[in-house]
Amino acid sequence: MLLKRQGNQLKVLRDIPFKLERDLQKLIEQNLEKIFGFVLVKSEFTIKDKRIDTLAYDEQSKAFIIIEYKRDRSSSVIDQGFAYLNLMLNNKAEFILEANEKLEKNIKRNEVDWSQTRVLFIASSFNDNQRQAVDFKDIAIELCEVKLFEDDHVYINFIKSSKGTQSIKTLTEKVPEYKKIGEEIKIYTEEEHFEKMSEEIKEVYTKFRDSILQLNDNIELCPKKLYVSFKLDSIFCSVECQKKQLKIVLNTRWGTLDDPKHLFRNVSKVGHWAAGDYQTQVFDTKNLEYILSVIKQLIEK
Repeated sequence: MLLKRQGNQLKVLRDIPFKLERDLQKLIEQNLEKIFGFVLVKSEFTIKDKRIDTLAYDEQSKAFIIIEYKRDRSSSVIDQGFAYLNLMLNNKAEFILEANEKLEKNIKRNEVDWSQTRVLFIASSFNDNQRQAVDFKDIAIELCEVKLFEDDHVYINFIKSSKGTQSIKTLTEKVPEYKKIGEEIKIYTEEEHFEKMSEEIKEVYTKFRDSILQLNDNIELCPKKLYVSFKLDSIFCSVECQKKQLKIVLNTRWGTLDDPKHLFRNVSKVGHWAAGDYQTQVFDTKNLEYILSVIKQLIEK
């Protein structure tokens, strides 16, 4: 239920079904970066007689994202999802060529992190069977509900896996055609980053992580291959975890934040992981509150 406040009264907004799947697709593609942080590569991308509704690229993860829009609430998302993953992993060169042509880039095969490839299904709603089918802690198939309401309101719900769910390997090991995909696609966890850090830096990281999460109830922790990101509407901060230090990167252009102590340096022309021009190295919690004050500027923009 979506409500609109009118003085001291609440009005229940009526949902308006998308007349055509294409209407939903246009809405998503025109707002792809704003909603997901992805860039559009191609709408209606055809390869090997298969059609992908939306092909996108995640510049943060250096990975391709396949987006499909569903109106049929009875169809299988797991079979279709794995079919698309298999299609991509067997035709990597074609995907890179399409991205280079449309984005006017020179992405090389070894620059793409194929392990972070994802399939994203978008629909106005998913049934229980579809939700349960992807309820694994490490699956590369995601669901997102998008509903249109009167007064031009749009509701977006990212469906999360249940805590403590089983690994997708329990399924991929039993199905030969899924096994190769399971070996190449990977969901990264925070625990893997903990393994890189000394005990002292683990404590520092934990304090920074908890403090950042407390800035807003809607902040989401997103472990990536090379760093851990924090996401609100989009990723605003990333932490690269090393044995004896943390590297914090803020996702904004240089010159847009107030940093009177000059703790951050401009890395816009320096090779670094994660998106953003602001980077600072952290060895302890001495400047925790100050760094949080700079991060807050991003959230409050």
